[in-house]
Amino acid sequence: MTNIVANEYGSMLFHGNCVTCHFETKDVSAPSMMRVKENYLRAFPKKEDFVAYMSRWVKNPNEKTSIMLGDIKKYELMPYLHYDMESLEEISAYIYETDFDKEHKGHK
Repeated sequence: MTNIVANEYGSMLFHGNCVTCHFETKDVSAPSMMRVKENYLRAFPKKEDFVAYMSRWVKNPNEKTSIMLGDIKKYELMPYLHYDMESLEEISAYIYETDFDKEHKGHK
């Protein structure tokens, strides 16, 4: 992993896992990642808070701690996924740093 830049590693994890349900700019079977990011940025503008909260929430999805209750009603609660915290932090940091409105590596 020493040859992989952190952002590229986060991109690989994101595109290999999250886009199965979370399309980048379209709401389909789950809210778009662009909308998820907008909600999290409003609640947690500092990167370290954004990454910490998103990672913990995805590790243990819970309606009581969700900042997107309307989406849970529309799409149901995100299922429990067996990801380790380090991977979730990499993915969350990638989401924080990526402008899903603009072309980027892995954009579809």
